[in-house]
Amino acid sequence: MYKILIADDHPLFREAIHNVISDGFPGSEIMETADLDSALALTLERDDLDLILLDLNMPGMHGLNGLINLRNEAPTIPVVIVSAEQDKQVVLQAITYGAVGFITKSSPRAQMTDAIQQILNGNVYLPPDIIRTQGNTSRRSHPENPSISAELLQALTRKQLLVLERMTKGESNKQIAYSLDIAETTVKAHVSAILRKLNVHNRVQAILSAGDIDFAAYLRR
Repeated sequence: MYKILIADDHPLFREAIHNVISDGFPGSEIMETADLDSALALTLERDDLDLILLDLNMPGMHGLNGLINLRNEAPTIPVVIVSAEQDKQVVLQAITYGAVGFITKSSPRAQMTDAIQQILNGNVYLPPDIIRTQGNTSRRSHPENPSISAELLQALTRKQLLVLERMTKGESNKQIAYSLDIAETTVKAHVSAILRKLNVHNRVQAILSAGDIDFAAYLRR
């Protein structure tokens, strides 16, 4: 099924995430390493990996520098950070530096499985609590994620506003399609239109920029 590398220096956590993957994605080939050098070596040997689950604080990482090195060596393999770190700025920097998701080690088992599934489906995953609490303070220190102006929001159709609202809750395209009772291809079209109209480059920027919007006020119009 899937080929997944777990890169973490804590044997107990490697075993735990190994079990999560085995139960949630039966038949997957799971590899393990305990430091960045081993992870880099394995990615050079196995360019068919579907996903790398990368600990932020294992030997050789030096914070996010390890992520940057890994992305430079294996730019086609998706990398998700799995860490005890919960600082919003670190989460956002990880996404900026090329991670396709950030899973906190305190996540419940079901949430971790769902996060991995979303990422394997091609979506970006951010912890729901990070999305919900992402407000003006963080954006002031991150000018690349500016607030969305009222004029730009007015350009969105009602359906696009509903899709954007679901995006800010961390829902995948499949979940949004189910919630709004529309086709997943229609959701993808709405997401593309939303990014274009809001003048943002990707889904994460849209989510962060829309973090504190009162959707009810716009949907009442």
